[in-house]
Amino acid sequence: MIRECIILAGGLGTRLRSAVPDLPKCMAPVAGKPFLGWVIDYYRVQGIERIVLALGYMHEAIETYVAEQYPDLEVAISVEKEPLGTGGAIKMACSLAKSNDVLVLNGDTIFTVKLEDLSAFHQINESDCTLALKPMKDFDRYGVVSLHPDHRIESFKEKQHYTEGLINGGVYALHVPAFMQLPFPEKFSFEIDYLQQYYNQQRMYGMVQDEYFIDIGIPSDYELANREFINKVF
Repeated sequence: MIRECIILAGGLGTRLRSAVPDLPKCMAPVAGKPFLGWVIDYYRVQGIERIVLALGYMHEAIETYVAEQYPDLEVAISVEKEPLGTGGAIKMACSLAKSNDVLVLNGDTIFTVKLEDLSAFHQINESDCTLALKPMKDFDRYGVVSLHPDHRIESFKEKQHYTEGLINGGVYALHVPAFMQLPFPEKFSFEIDYLQQYYNQQRMYGMVQDEYFIDIGIPSDYELANREFINKVF
């Protein structure tokens, strides 16, 4: 069972700046508390016991919030001095991980993945990286992931309008040694330079979980989260 996670929370949040001008994106208030709090609370219930925060922009605000609100949670802090891309941020955070297998999350997205199921799937398949995939209909904000019959990744398709498909929900079970051995530059994209580059060379699988998903990266979805989370019980 995976008990440790990396939360990517270093983004500038430029698309959300009009709604939340003076906070990191993950600290945007949603139904009475920072969005990051919803993410942490959900995954603690799922079994996460240790968190590595991958921070950058306005990292002090996030560190203060987590220290004050979660004094009993084991937390490690990884701070980028300059933006390293999603891949560089994850690699830097992985150097602080204590486990061989970690969960990787985005601090501005909630995908209510059932962690026990994802962990079991990841371990049974001896996967290097397992993507949690969300079925979606009529969308254009996301690319599509295709799977072989055995659930290995078959392809990644670019963003365009799709009537239906499986999207990458931004939640990954990652085998740290397999990831860290690859020859990445200091700055790189996890999605492009790891997933799309190595899915044919490493053991990468997709697990479909049709659970609640929201990304607050744009104002309309941020407003939707504020409406939906008032009575939300994850």
